[in-house]
Amino acid sequence: MAVEASFTEIVGPIEQARLRAYQAVNTELVGLYRQIGEYISERLAAAEWGEGVVERLAEHLARVVPGQRGFTRRNLFRMRQFFEAYRSDANVTPLVTRLP
Repeated sequence: MAVEASFTEIVGPIEQARLRAYQAVNTELVGLYRQIGEYISERLAAAEWGEGVVERLAEHLARVVPGQRGFTRRNLFRMRQFFEAYRSDANVTPLVTRLP
């Protein structure tokens, strides 16, 4: 039993590493969502696309990246909104690393 009690010392570093991994993933995802939002926003603003193309993009992503969730038409428009809301704030992605 005493040996098992000493094993608890390693639980803290494991949990801290797990938290850092989650934060890294979230930071990357926010950067990706911002990049996708920028891509969509620029295409729509330049009148290269109509809004129906975003639905086609969602369908394309579902085919090309099967099993990857979160890229529905609705979410793609949210990514665009996210980009447009924070377009002038270059610190958005680094700030995400501070979130718990």
